[in-house]
Amino acid sequence: MDALITAAARALAAGDLLGALNRVSLRDDPPALALRGIVMARLGEFGRARDLLARAGRGFGRGNPAARARCNLAEAEIALVLRDIAWPPGLLDRTRAVLEAAGDHANAAHARIIEARRLLLIGQPGAAGDAIAGLDPGRIPTALAAGLHLTRAGIAARRIAAAEAARDLDAAAAAAAASGIAELVAEVATARRQLDAPAARLVRAGTDRMVTLAEIEALPAEAALVVDACRLIIRDAKETRQLATRPVLFALARRLALAHPADVPRAVLIREGFGGRTADESHRARLRVEIGRLRRLLHPLARIHATPAGFVLHPARPGPVALLDPPIEAGCGRILALLADGEAWSTTALAVALGTSPRTIQRLMERLAATGRVRPTGRGRTRRWTVPALGGFPTIMLLPGV
Repeated sequence: MDALITAAARALAAGDLLGALNRVSLRDDPPALALRGIVMARLGEFGRARDLLARAGRGFGRGNPAARARCNLAEAEIALVLRDIAWPPGLLDRTRAVLEAAGDHANAAHARIIEARRLLLIGQPGAAGDAIAGLDPGRIPTALAAGLHLTRAGIAARRIAAAEAARDLDAAAAAAAASGIAELVAEVATARRQLDAPAARLVRAGTDRMVTLAEIEALPAEAALVVDACRLIIRDAKETRQLATRPVLFALARRLALAHPADVPRAVLIREGFGGRTADESHRARLRVEIGRLRRLLHPLARIHATPAGFVLHPARPGPVALLDPPIEAGCGRILALLADGEAWSTTALAVALGTSPRTIQRLMERLAATGRVRPTGRGRTRRWTVPALGGFPTIMLLPGV
């Protein structure tokens, strides 16, 4: 590297963005293009930054694979910020392998962290944990250590481990402060507010109130049975039943939990579970079949008994049944939870994150835009969706897996 590039890199590391830009603004060699791209990204000009980094990567070519891999990594980080998460399979794995072969272990760790954060966005906390398994925060720069702890906190929150998430956020705050990067300090503070914010609506023993993630974590020890409509699971202190692929059974279980300890009339269960307006004989026969399936699924967590009017839920342990509902309508709650991070999302990125079709997302976004809950920017392929800061709905850390 020549003296001017070295001086620009040092200015960038010290946070003097304009000073770094002044040193390389008139140069078009690959190192200068890469530095200009990083400065543009720090200034929020992400489109220009991606163009500059792509040009730098092409300029480095095959003769300097490590420098080209660093440009690819920077592009991937910008794509993550822009929520352009439909990446080709194995993109970061190949980049990481090149960096490790070149001895650039810090950037190789950065590639693993970026991949983990992408996996967390698309609802794969298990795969995200595997991506960063074995990384030691003490052996990487403080800025990367803060990102690693933030990712671990997100994974812990998805698993409803509030205490573990809080410990990781404390470590992230310390690392961010040591790095001296104001944007990173602000990101950690935002994550802390999300962790402490109300995450669901608890209905139990006739009461209805908002609860935080820490309160959700403590529920299995306090209630005989927890019916979680945010993640579509039913659990007690020892076992969990996943009903994400059984919407009819979950609808029946939710209605039984809502009425506990009273029974639920058959006509109400038919309307909730099947959408039937009248309870004819075919609906009653189907209800018996579905209740039988639900009985087998819930054993030994709970039993379902028939009554003269309908059915009643009896947990295996004595105590109340807790129902966790999204604080807003479930159809749009997952979209608003993603938009709550403050970033601008494309329709395609939302579809990838939620495992549905872009057309379905488009219809939901148009419905939300009509009520003023989201707002579009741009047109056509450049259209992005944002939402004002809102409280009272699940954060990104509580989104169910796809």
